[in-house]
Amino acid sequence: MIKLSLSKKVILFGFIFTFFSSFGQSFFLGLFNAPLRNELGISHGQFGTIYASATIFSSLLLIWVGKKIDDYKLLNYSLFVVILLAASSLLFSFINSVFFLALGIFFMRFAGQGLMSHTSTTAIARFFERSRGKALSTIWFGLSTAEFILPVLITYLFLLFSWRTIWQGISIIILILLPLVIFKTIKLINLDSREEKNKNVKNIKIKSWKRKEVVKDYRFYIVSLNMLAGPWIITGIFVYQSFISEAKFWSLYAIPKAFMIYSVTSIISLICSGFLVDKFTSRKLIPIINIPLLFSMFTLFFIQDEIGAYIFLGLIGISNGLANVLGSSTWAEIYGVKYIGSIKALTTALMVFSTAFGTAIFGMLIDFNFSIENIAFVSGAYIVVSLILLLIFIKKLEPIKLQN
Repeated sequence: MIKLSLSKKVILFGFIFTFFSSFGQSFFLGLFNAPLRNELGISHGQFGTIYASATIFSSLLLIWVGKKIDDYKLLNYSLFVVILLAASSLLFSFINSVFFLALGIFFMRFAGQGLMSHTSTTAIARFFERSRGKALSTIWFGLSTAEFILPVLITYLFLLFSWRTIWQGISIIILILLPLVIFKTIKLINLDSREEKNKNVKNIKIKSWKRKEVVKDYRFYIVSLNMLAGPWIITGIFVYQSFISEAKFWSLYAIPKAFMIYSVTSIISLICSGFLVDKFTSRKLIPIINIPLLFSMFTLFFIQDEIGAYIFLGLIGISNGLANVLGSSTWAEIYGVKYIGSIKALTTALMVFSTAFGTAIFGMLIDFNFSIENIAFVSGAYIVVSLILLLIFIKKLEPIKLQN
């Protein structure tokens, strides 16, 4: 049997948790958009409103529940999250009304996208210091792997099973597999566990900010404007992928197939960003996060041919890979790791909230007869404005160093 070091066990834990967070991610839930709307008889806009409202409430609850990771042993906290995710998946399979749709989306967004990703990235950001960038890039392969496999797999499973049966199967897999993963990887981890340090490397101590201090810091909002561009724009695209295919006259399978390109470019950018973060720091790399996303909006605006699906999703994958690593490490670099669970609970909640914003905005624009080209223009304008603000304040993002 292969024996893994504690650091590798923590990374394996993070990888598997980010993979399973996909069940609450918009790219996955968006695959069930059409069957849910058809069964419940609701429009794109109505679905978007329900999705956004449920997501907003999940983000508010995440601020409080996510903070508790600073108070409990990672083993106990992770088991709670897994049980909640399994129960949420089972609940989703019983959706038969608008009320249960809202409830199902609320719990899947809260447990999946929210707590699963929050648990994995907080564990990595706290445990690793010297090699935080590479560790974060490695665990985010979990989500990239899911994005590569699941869209095509689920599309195929629709031919064999009902969407309800698929969700029931997901619940069973979660309940059987994840508790085993937890006990085999992070059983010995506590709040003070850290990676083994190189004695020849001098570590610079920085001030650890409490969350109440962070919310008073203007830099937090400048960085957040850029960090949140991807979540709201990409969520809108994922949730309304069927609308995009119809508007562009693409085949039903064009975007699900293009997710493979998205996954590959995500993985490539994850590999690169991990090494770049450890060499240059996240603070210096933040401005490049949304450049590929901006070009993807240009692609969506100008290209009508089906090849555009592969180009624009490939570009989105690059931004997504960069954002996954930089978004998790930047806060630890600027504000320290002592209260990182509390801070990341807030930033994860804001991220989830922004996905609700994106779903609502896209849904309303579609109902107001905006073309996908118009929506791409609005999204691109946001990216440009937020990037200009960041470049103005980029030199202010240094942490406060403490005297040894």
